[in-house]
Amino acid sequence: MAPSTPATAEAAPRPLPKVGVSRCLLGDEVRFDGGHKQSRFIRDTLATYVTFVRVCPELEVGMGVPRETVRLVQVDPDRPPRVRGTRSDTDWTDRMEAWADTRLASLQGMGLRGFLLKRSSPSCGLFRMKVYLENGMPHHAGQGLFARRLCEAFPNLPMEEEGRLGDARLRENFLTRVFVYDDWLTLREQGASAKALVDFHARHKLLVLAHDQARYRQLGPLVADAGKPGLEARLDAYEALLMAALAKPAKRRGNLNAMEHLCGFLKDLPSADKAELRAQMTAYREGIVPLAVPMTLLRHHLRHRDHGWALGQRYLAPTPPELGLNAVL
Repeated sequence: MAPSTPATAEAAPRPLPKVGVSRCLLGDEVRFDGGHKQSRFIRDTLATYVTFVRVCPELEVGMGVPRETVRLVQVDPDRPPRVRGTRSDTDWTDRMEAWADTRLASLQGMGLRGFLLKRSSPSCGLFRMKVYLENGMPHHAGQGLFARRLCEAFPNLPMEEEGRLGDARLRENFLTRVFVYDDWLTLREQGASAKALVDFHARHKLLVLAHDQARYRQLGPLVADAGKPGLEARLDAYEALLMAALAKPAKRRGNLNAMEHLCGFLKDLPSADKAELRAQMTAYREGIVPLAVPMTLLRHHLRHRDHGWALGQRYLAPTPPELGLNAVL
């Protein structure tokens, strides 16, 4: 007789989200001087929750270690800056563009959920990169070559510079986007249906509301039409709006709006508990306590009453709690 099959099979563990990262941030000695720019948060904390895909444009294009430093030079105002050696004036632009074509094609198939880039790098710098005019005068107006190409290839991908992770609000927001994007892309990879879109939106409604009310209102009609023809185009539009809505950290007003919605499920709360919750929300509004204080009370009361829809809101737990976020917003 064949062995009996268990009534329920244990589900395979879900893979960790893949996040691209500049190799020097993990401690790899790939910088121009043979050193690194290791981030302890990235290497020691975040590494537990994601799988890193390591990239170093300058090393991979063949510059070697150690190497001459390079910088961005604006030659033609109608074209992106060029990458040139600071001493030899060697122009690496064409080689780096060709390398980027190949590297980005390989990254397309990896299912990235985010990317962490090295600040102030002529290849990886994401914000306000120093670009030099041909007369040698600098101005802050650009992106590193690889960062620019990455943005073009992955317009919805959460990206951040490591230097900005020191700001708790920006760190929280980047990681929220990574884990939400992971949920979204997993849904699409499994073959999203109209029902799956409706369910996803229901779980993320208050998170989107806290971040961007205007885009929240735009997402509603897309979901309402989920059962109509053209689902793939609708999914594409939903993804772009969703990630644009989460692009900036939620402000106090948005968080208070979302919490007010959750308070609607606590109408039977005893008056003393209700007064305590309201007092902490007011203290948060006035900047006296962090967001974690009223949120902890909300979670407690919602769990005690087992409000399924409210407890299922991603807003209540946008990132793994072990990361210790949401404490200072």
